[in-house]
Parts: sequence; C-alpha cells; structure tokens
Amino acid sequence: MAITNKMLMRKPKYRRFEYQPRYYNPDKDEREKRKKKLKFRYQRRTKPRRTNQLIYLFIFLFALYIYLKLSGYL
Repeated sequence: MAITNKMLMRKPKYRRFEYQPRYYNPDKDEREKRKKKLKFRYQRRTKPRRTNQLIYLFIFLFALYIYLKLSGYL
C-alpha cells in the first residue's frame, strides 16, 4: 500500500536549463524582426491579386468558348 501512495502522490521534477547565448546583438535582432514583419505584409498583399488574375482568365476563356460555340466553330 505504501508503494501505491508514492506513485499517486509523486510530483513532477522540473528540468532547469542554463542556456547562455554566445553572442547577442540587439540591433541585428530588431532589424530581423522588422524584415520578417515587412515580408509577411508584402506576401499578404500579393496573394489576392493572383486569385483575381485567375478569375479573370477563367471568365475570358469561358466567354471565348461561348463565342466560338455560338458562331459555329465548335
């Protein structure tokens, strides 16, 4: 019975890490954060334009197909 009480009442042991970076440049870190932020915004703006181009392409091809179908070429 003493063994089961120990197993049920056991607390987790926390691991401690003592990590020290070898070199840290706060200016470079700030620049990299700004670059990542700007890159994310830039990709976000270009994405909808690509889908709009595809939609216009499909509409044009569909209109061309209907025109050729009605004129008797297809």
